[in-house]
Amino acid sequence: MVACVFCEIAAGRAEASVVHADDAVVAFMDLRPVTPGHLLVVPRGHAAGLGDLAADAGAHVWTVAQWLAGALRRSGLHCDGVNLFLADGEAAGQEVFHVHLHVIPRFGGDGFRIGADFGRPDRAELDRTAAAVRAGLPRA
Repeated sequence: MVACVFCEIAAGRAEASVVHADDAVVAFMDLRPVTPGHLLVVPRGHAAGLGDLAADAGAHVWTVAQWLAGALRRSGLHCDGVNLFLADGEAAGQEVFHVHLHVIPRFGGDGFRIGADFGRPDRAELDRTAAAVRAGLPRA
């Protein structure tokens, strides 16, 4: 079995440039930054995808990301905005199968683009899609 690199970082057994660490998460510099200051926020407990992540751990990941986004804006790094990005599953572009939230400082002309060819479905199609999502919600 191949060890999870993010579990190794969280346990202090693999090298990382750590920005923040607490009992629940570790945040460190991305090895392939989109822009200078690009961070990853990773729960310490292994969760391959969002469905595997406990709700309280997920909330803490997002809380820390929000806090770090503010730090990036105050850091002196070029940061006029911030993207938070999480890929859940291979089809979504996830490459390391341990949940991680990217915190990416943005500025005009930085060259980073998340693009798609967006359609304009009509209201009936949107309503059908909403119904399908509601049908997938867990029952209380």
